[in-house]
Amino acid sequence: MNVQKLVEIIGSDFYTGVPDSQLKALCNYLMAAYGIDPHHHIIAANEGNCTALAAGYHLATGKVPVVYMQNSGEGNIINPVASLLNDKVYAIPVVFIVGWRGEPGIHDEPQHIYQGEVTVKLLDDMGIANFIIGTETTDEEVEEAMNCFRDVLKTGKDVAFVIRKGALTDAPKVEYKNDNHMLREEIIQHIVNVSGEDPIVSTTGKASRELFETRVANGQSHKYDFLTVGSMGHSSSIALGVALNKEDQKIWCIDGDGAVLMHMGSMAVIGSNKPKNLIHVVINNGAHETVGGMPTVASKIDLVAIAKACGYPNAVSVNNFDELDKELKAAKEREELSLIEVKCSIGAREDLGRPTTTALENKENFMGYLKTL
Repeated sequence: MNVQKLVEIIGSDFYTGVPDSQLKALCNYLMAAYGIDPHHHIIAANEGNCTALAAGYHLATGKVPVVYMQNSGEGNIINPVASLLNDKVYAIPVVFIVGWRGEPGIHDEPQHIYQGEVTVKLLDDMGIANFIIGTETTDEEVEEAMNCFRDVLKTGKDVAFVIRKGALTDAPKVEYKNDNHMLREEIIQHIVNVSGEDPIVSTTGKASRELFETRVANGQSHKYDFLTVGSMGHSSSIALGVALNKEDQKIWCIDGDGAVLMHMGSMAVIGSNKPKNLIHVVINNGAHETVGGMPTVASKIDLVAIAKACGYPNAVSVNNFDELDKELKAAKEREELSLIEVKCSIGAREDLGRPTTTALENKENFMGYLKTL
């Protein structure tokens, strides 16, 4: 289905969401049409954030907003849908557009399999009427569904379009770039070089894929790494849990700016606990690169100041490899919590692979290694 046609059928003038590769056509359309515009399009920190923002838009305008997201974000919307939007509470109508990763029968990554199985069930359980758009769905079918949805929305209930892989087409080409020079994969190689045999917890997306391939290139074991292939935004909390229970061992977290923004409260918890053995590296390219490159707000905020305000005793930002190596070595040698923000370019190898071990194997190998420390 032509993505512009879908937007025309829905008829809303305000979209907010978290980018998804399944919805890349929609994301690129919105960026081409509006960019980041507070009156028409905002990329928010997480899906619950989007839902509340959409509620505020409705309160101020009386109009129906649209929230877009990957289906993994359904977990983040359950609370605001149930206790804010629900027709038994404030009856705030919202149109959700949900990218269906892990659809049963369609090959996908392990973190999407169960979420894909329960995607439609979760919408049903939340009382959100839904319509599935696939590659064969006609414009007329979508128009008919939207006409039915309008009656539902008038009652203060919510609706959703669930988008199958490849269903949205004809997106404009949008180039995403920044002025930084360091490549994320090379940054990870430098981290691996300094960390030695220290355990690493890495964040969702290409960072974990690049860490895996770095180990392969080095002829190293994967036992040193926990690859957080799902649960975006939680790798630093996983690393905190490990660090607090392995106090005599340096623990590294390779994080991303989109992940940090998604659950930034974790930084306050880390800073409050001040684990002396945790090194938190945030690779900041100001983009949701793994799902297409759409921008985050991380290039406009001061992560170092935020970390210090949260209680991190050491926090720095670097933008070249000499500074990076210096700060990595200093963090490894000191007995205090450290944060290193690394300014990164947008881009990755076209032939970047994926982990060849299963998630369960990764967990068991990592736990086995931790037992030896």
